[in-house]
Amino acid sequence: MPLTEDSLRVAIAGAASFRGQDLKLWLEESGFPAGEVRLFDEEPVAGTLTGVAGEAAVIQSIDDFSFKGLRFVFFTGSRAFAKQHGPAAIQAGATVIDLTGELAGVPGARRWIPRLDALVAPPVSTGGAGPLDRICMAPTTPAIVACSFSCALREFKPARLVMIFFQPVSERGRAGVEELEGQMVKLLSLQPIPQEVFDCQVAFNMLDRWGAESPERLADARAGIGQEVQDYLGGRAPIPAINLVQAPVFYGHTFSAYAEFDQPPDLTDLFARLDAAGFRSVAEEDPGPSNTSVAGEPQAIITGAVRDPGVPQAYWFWGAADNLRLATANATQIAEKLLVA
Repeated sequence: MPLTEDSLRVAIAGAASFRGQDLKLWLEESGFPAGEVRLFDEEPVAGTLTGVAGEAAVIQSIDDFSFKGLRFVFFTGSRAFAKQHGPAAIQAGATVIDLTGELAGVPGARRWIPRLDALVAPPVSTGGAGPLDRICMAPTTPAIVACSFSCALREFKPARLVMIFFQPVSERGRAGVEELEGQMVKLLSLQPIPQEVFDCQVAFNMLDRWGAESPERLADARAGIGQEVQDYLGGRAPIPAINLVQAPVFYGHTFSAYAEFDQPPDLTDLFARLDAAGFRSVAEEDPGPSNTSVAGEPQAIITGAVRDPGVPQAYWFWGAADNLRLATANATQIAEKLLVA
């Protein structure tokens, strides 16, 4: 029997995180047919009053009965939270859609970008046999952009693909945003800056690494994106070389992409394929995409191809994507695909 709107119950596990907050908004804005949305998170934020679809709601802690009767559980908080509670959600019969990356090695898990199904067949599950379509990995925004760009250009057989992503501090969560804000204020008033998150000056700066005392490494974030792309493409499209640069911005990934071909591509066809892969292209006379122009956009935006003056048949592209919204929109598309499967 098909689910009715009243019977479709979903949960956001990690509801207080940036990703969780954006997913909650997108479920409302996109008209996702949920009859009930439950909000869960870790103990320090449990009990926080918020709202869902205009109604008051409280973020709850997780107990033995939290996942009972749920169709989908979106994990949006920390990797540790997903690792701790993901198995219980699966055991309770829910389909888990993981935005944290933590559950990639669970048997039956598979990465999925539904918009690309028309260009390449969906990838198979990883990590051995498991429940079909019960664990879906929703890739990060840079991984979605890189996979989409590669799949769009696949038919043109590019000799080289390179993508450079400029990462916002919100990828380190609320603490990253607050540290950039604090650094900007302190630097302008000639005071010592806070460095607990990045262990370096991020404000007014561009970086290829964080400080040695940072709890995380930018190189690990870059490697994680590369692993997502390799796992998803799996030999079905060329793997782009990827670099990651820390930018002094709060939200939104911008990216520079390079493509080199042995034969000149038909640019009209190329951009038709980029559109089919989920990009929205902008005309040359229009303002180029930026961190601010993509805020709240469920698609990545990309400019026209610019010929490289020194390399024959080589082109540069510039683009931007909301680092929260693109990933959360993809996660809801996964759920929508499963509802009609």
